[in-house]
Formats: sequence, C-alpha cells, structure tokens
Amino acid sequence: MKSVKFSEILKKYTMVIALVLVVIFFSVTTQGKILLPQNINNLISQNGYVFVLAAGMLLCILTGGNIDLACGSVVCFTGGIGAVMMAAGINCWLAVIVMLLIGAIVGAWQGFWIAYIKVPPFITTLAGMYAFRGLSNVVLQGYAVGVSNTTFLNVFGGGADCYIPDFLGGGSINMLCVVVGVIIAALIAITTFLSRAKAKKNGYTVAPIGGVIIKTVIICAVLVWLFYMLAQYKGIPTVLIWIALVLLVYNYITTNTRMGRYLYAVGSNEKATTLSGIDSRKPYFFAYVNMGLMAGLAGILTTARASGAQPTFGQGYEMDAIAACFIGGASAYGGEGSVFGVIIGAVLMGIINQGMSIMGIESNYQKVVKGLVLLISIIFDVMSNKKKS
Repeated sequence: MKSVKFSEILKKYTMVIALVLVVIFFSVTTQGKILLPQNINNLISQNGYVFVLAAGMLLCILTGGNIDLACGSVVCFTGGIGAVMMAAGINCWLAVIVMLLIGAIVGAWQGFWIAYIKVPPFITTLAGMYAFRGLSNVVLQGYAVGVSNTTFLNVFGGGADCYIPDFLGGGSINMLCVVVGVIIAALIAITTFLSRAKAKKNGYTVAPIGGVIIKTVIICAVLVWLFYMLAQYKGIPTVLIWIALVLLVYNYITTNTRMGRYLYAVGSNEKATTLSGIDSRKPYFFAYVNMGLMAGLAGILTTARASGAQPTFGQGYEMDAIAACFIGGASAYGGEGSVFGVIIGAVLMGIINQGMSIMGIESNYQKVVKGLVLLISIIFDVMSNKKKS
C-alpha cells in the first residue's frame, strides 16, 4: 500500500518536483541570479501572455486534445487594432473593449466551424493562423505602431510605473506587497481547511489531514516568499493582477460549473456524453470563444508591455501556451488537466527560458531544450494512458 501511495503521489506531483529541481539547477548554475527580485519580476512580466493564453488553451485541450494554432496571430491582430485606435486618439478603454470583443468574435468564428460544421480544429485554426497574421499586416500596414497612453500602459503592465503604489510607505521594502502576500496565503489556508471540513461533513472522501497541512504550508510559504521578493523590487506588477484574475476565473469554470464538467466529459468520452443528453457542440464552441477572448487579453498585455504593436508580435505564442498546458499535466487525449497544472507548466517554461538566457545559452539551443521538455511530458502522458488501458 505504501508503494502504491508513493507512486500515486509521484505521478500527481511529477511536474512540481521537476519545477523544484529546475529551480535548484539554475540557482546553482547562475550563482543565484535567477532568484533576484528583479529577475522574478521579469519572469512574471515577460510570461504574462503565456499564463493568459494557456488558461484558454486548456479548455480547448480538455475537449479531446484539441489546440488553437491561431491564437498567436490573433494576439497580433487584436493588439494591432488597439494600437492603431489609440494612436488615432481614441479612448484607451474603448480600444480595450474593442480588442476583447474582436478576440471573442474570432473565437466564435473558429468555434462555429469546429463545433457545428465539424471542421477539424487543427485545420480551422491553421487557416486562422495564416488569415489573421495577414490581417495584422493589413491593419498595421507593415509598420510598428507605438502606444503612448500612460493609463493603458500602467494598467496593463507597460512602462516604468506599472506597479501598485505602496500606500503603506515601507521605504526600501514595499510593505503593501508583503501584506497582500500574507493575506492571500491566509485566505488560501482558511478556504482549504473549510472546504475539507465541509466535504467531510457531507460524507465525501477527503485527503488525510497531515497531507493537506503539508501541502497548504508549502503553498502559503511559496506565496509569501514570492511577494516578499517582489516587495524588494517595485512591488506588485499590474500584469500579475490580470494573470491572477484570469487563473481564478478559469479555475472556477473548470471545477465549479456545469460547462466545466461538460468539457471534461466531452474530452473523456464524447459519444457517451452525447448519449447522456448533452449537446457536445456547446463545449467546443465555448472553449474556442474563450480562447479568442484570452487572445484578445494577451494582445492587450503584449501591446502594453512593448508600448506598441508590430506585425511580428505573437509568433510562437501558441506553442508556448500549448507547451505550458501539456507540461503542466493536460492530457494529449483530452479530459484531463487543471489550472494549477497550467501555472506549473508556464512557470517551468519561463524559468527554463530565463535561466538559459542568464547563462548566455544561444536562443536556438533554448528551443531545443523546450522541445525536449515538451516531448518528455507527452511521452509520460502516453505511457500513463497505456498503463490505464
């Protein structure tokens, strides 16, 4: 029994263990530079689009291992439209709304062909990848368009002032950041134990209290440490708020809504789901509309960080999002995956990128390493499914 439990724990937390080992490796090889406050801040800011796109991509993958190859082009398309609008003097909030709406409309367009006409997702989104990349060039006319609206830049993570002001006046340490970290950790601990108590009261099987305590303490300690490190730089970057909001919403969708259950059901066995009376087309359509919406938000964040848009934006973004999902434990066959796994996958990819950059490793070799990491995670998934069958 002990060996069985150990193997189950090892399988469940494989990528968490891998993340810890990777952090230790790069901490040693970079003489601790990767854990400097500024580098931790850069890790969050530079990979904001990965977290956002991966949250949307997870829903697509849940439906049966399907992906969206067009999201990188849609990021460029929506970002280009927003940049052109703001450059023309249009209100930044109107531009943001338009960018999100266009992203959702693009998602609905692709979702219609996939869900209702039954065009394979790979073909539909491949066509979208070419089409919206071309439209991006049309919108931008082949040139970069700058954005100077300070409100837009500060709210969505661009410029030097895109941080939450320290209202507590901590001097060299951003005390607001520290307090927020402690409050978040406390809320996580309280909700975890309240949820367990409620589940136990209702007769559900719950995890042993010892394991729950250890897991909660580790999560809370990591969060407090993260916010303390950010407090030593400039505090909480605004992009972190958008990342947290997206991840919380999508975690709720996948774990506490009917549509979330439908996504898992369709990915696990679409025929059985249809026979049970569920319209399997709706989860597909829902997933791709959300993917388009997240591409719109990623376009906003990318445009803000770069203070403008250009035709080359978004190239390879879809691959980063897909890799984050699969590395984080999403099954290539669908029906398995979680937002927590997306976080682990995105952080792992970000640390590998940043660690190798600090070490001075050429970008081509970085791509080789990322490809091998993705392949290993997929092989692990395939072998796990073979054992189940």
